[in-house]
Amino acid sequence: MVQQQLDAYNARNLEAFAATYHEQVELLTFPATLRSKGIAKLREGYSQFFAQTPDLNCQIVHRTVLGNKVIDHERVTGLPNGQVLEAVAIYEVENGLIRRVTFVQ
Repeated sequence: MVQQQLDAYNARNLEAFAATYHEQVELLTFPATLRSKGIAKLREGYSQFFAQTPDLNCQIVHRTVLGNKVIDHERVTGLPNGQVLEAVAIYEVENGLIRRVTFVQ
């Protein structure tokens, strides 16, 4: 599921991207600051983000899978002003959908 999400992210395909997430998905900043909750908020935020970043690309530097958690070291390019973002994303999968993502920067 996390790889499908990444492929949709890189294609900036909002429908396919959102389909990988649970209705009550939570996006957090490490350790536990809630950034967004629910699929509607996720769709709203990423719709704008995808529209503003036509060259967006996320490369996985390293991936670890432990039970229902997928931990990705990500390098994101195609951001405004040529910025490159390196972060760790911890995806928690529940019933085949991404239920929670914690971002570490």
